[in-house]
Amino acid sequence: MISVDNLSLKFGKRTLFEDVNLKFTPGNCYGVIGANGAGKSTFLKILTGEIDSTTGQVNITPGQRMAVLSQDHFAFEEEEVLKTVVMGHKKLFKIMAEKDAIYMKADFSEEDGNRAAELEAEFAEMDGWNAESDAAALLSGLGIKEDLHYKTMKELAGNQKVRVLLAQALFGNPDILILDEPTNDLDAETINWLEEFLINFKNLVIVVSHDRHFLDTVATHIVDIDFGKINIYSGNYSFWYESSQLAAKQKSDQNKKAEEKRKELQAFIDRFSANVAKSRQATARKKMLEKLNVDEIQPSTRKYPGIIFKPEREAGDQILITDQLGLKENGTTYFTDVNLMVDKGDKIAFLSRTKQAVTKFFQTIMEETPVQSGHLKWGVTINKAYLPNDNSEYFDTDLKLIDWLSQYSDNQEEAYVRTFLGRMLFTGEESLKKASVLSGGEKVRCMISRMMLQNPNLLVLDEPTNHLDLESIHALNNAIIDFTGTVLLSSYDHTFVQSVANRIIEFTPSGTIDRRMRYEDYLEDPAIKEQRDRMYAKA
Repeated sequence: MISVDNLSLKFGKRTLFEDVNLKFTPGNCYGVIGANGAGKSTFLKILTGEIDSTTGQVNITPGQRMAVLSQDHFAFEEEEVLKTVVMGHKKLFKIMAEKDAIYMKADFSEEDGNRAAELEAEFAEMDGWNAESDAAALLSGLGIKEDLHYKTMKELAGNQKVRVLLAQALFGNPDILILDEPTNDLDAETINWLEEFLINFKNLVIVVSHDRHFLDTVATHIVDIDFGKINIYSGNYSFWYESSQLAAKQKSDQNKKAEEKRKELQAFIDRFSANVAKSRQATARKKMLEKLNVDEIQPSTRKYPGIIFKPEREAGDQILITDQLGLKENGTTYFTDVNLMVDKGDKIAFLSRTKQAVTKFFQTIMEETPVQSGHLKWGVTINKAYLPNDNSEYFDTDLKLIDWLSQYSDNQEEAYVRTFLGRMLFTGEESLKKASVLSGGEKVRCMISRMMLQNPNLLVLDEPTNHLDLESIHALNNAIIDFTGTVLLSSYDHTFVQSVANRIIEFTPSGTIDRRMRYEDYLEDPAIKEQRDRMYAKA
């Protein structure tokens, strides 16, 4: 268990949070949410002892082992991959190292023998004989194949290192597991594996994530950091979000009596509980359903951006046609023989196990990179707006935001441009910030402002939820659902893709799979899975 007593954190005159009193109990998974800059990662660092709070204290049950997902991707460059995972259990690894050092001695003494016997007993008690096989199973589950297990960390790609460090945190059944954005750089299959792992993990988990589907699947409680306070609510993310929205609606309804409001909230809880009871989460974490409480439901004080994509003109019937489009660079086939006809109103999610494949495809069709092989043709009525994966070139300037956005507007009136910044929550002095100093999330919100100005009838979105807080993700998600034009998108956000896409296209090194179906149906279809595995193996 972790208890937090009278905690506060201040940076100069700024108070991040204060008077925090919480208890995190075993068997539960706590999803930490909050706007960008609210202090989610900072709060985790206080819990792990990486930084000190201004006041208060954190108490951990004596003898309990805490494992933390490392954010330093270069900390173990010279270590073998398998060894790096085992190093996550520091006590076990220390025993292994001492034991091996004793056995390597040329002058092995009786004292050494006694010490080795003690270490062997501890090693066996900690299930040390299964350490390497357990570590290997974690790596395989996270998509790190066996031929990589004995390579050094420096030989791995960046997204592979992230997975090894995640395996390191999960290794050895820690009593307390602290994870900051664990789904970053994971594909859908690996996220599903991690969800199953955490559902069945019987100890305490505290996780920061912007992935709504992930939080819905694993979280039994939501830890909400909002306006300097931190509160824990029973239920997963959807329960917190929908109940807080309902409470906000009730708060504005002055005519409804308190008892009527309570009955409405209880009816909501009953409906929600019935739905959760049918999910795979409920099989292992039923406590959540038992603790949902009307009295806990409070309106959220969050601000949501106002995102509306309004096409200036309706698109004609011809949207985009590609003929035998392909790209291969430095021995990597990103996509090949892509014969695509995009239909009016399509909302297509593009997938690939090959990193960068979809980004390269979007760059090709947006004519940012030359066509290597094949042909493509856009319809003459198409007005495209593009949200690239890497937007850094747009912000290599010291222009103020109001001037930055004015570059992309036909209407140069300041009040008009400010309207689009205001929709993305850049108001007052924030509109005078320099574009070069923006955070990742602020840059994406600026790019969305730019896209709204274009009044497009086709959107190309390359991982649009990256860097955004949950409020912005919700607003963008709803805007794409309501958008009447055509959408081409790539995203690891399960809920985003499931709620938007009506067609799935997957690039493999040996061809393309194209299906008109919902995302979850695509992932769960055994015939498609067999075809995907066969096409990747063929390459």
